[in-house]
Amino acid sequence: MKIGTRKFGDIHIDADKILTMPEGLPGFPGFDHFVLIEDKKTAPFCWLQSTQEPDLALVVMDPFLFIPDYQVNVDTLITEMDWKNINRKDLLIYVVVNIFGENETKTITANLMGPLVINTKNNQAVQMIIISPIG
Repeated sequence: MKIGTRKFGDIHIDADKILTMPEGLPGFPGFDHFVLIEDKKTAPFCWLQSTQEPDLALVVMDPFLFIPDYQVNVDTLITEMDWKNINRKDLLIYVVVNIFGENETKTITANLMGPLVINTKNNQAVQMIIISPIG
């Protein structure tokens, strides 16, 4: 399948690599099909690229690379999504990264409160919203 991207131009992807987001992506209504693009030139950053809109691509990365003890409780999500017989090793966790500024003054932040959980067994993905207790 061929898709258009702003960063990489037209690329070919395997249809079985398309991620479906049944709940959509918060802030981007109507877009529910994405692909994860890994590029050696931008590692450890990856791209969550919409297959429906070339200009919609989020920078994501594995949070465990910079916070080894990062924890995400996926039990409720597994139940809500009806992911039966899923093994935790079949779930990938990514966080959305924002890069601000120019050259030497770049600031990078990661959204640890909204991890992206990808079920590699059925190619579904959900962006969780983690609510911290107040006080």
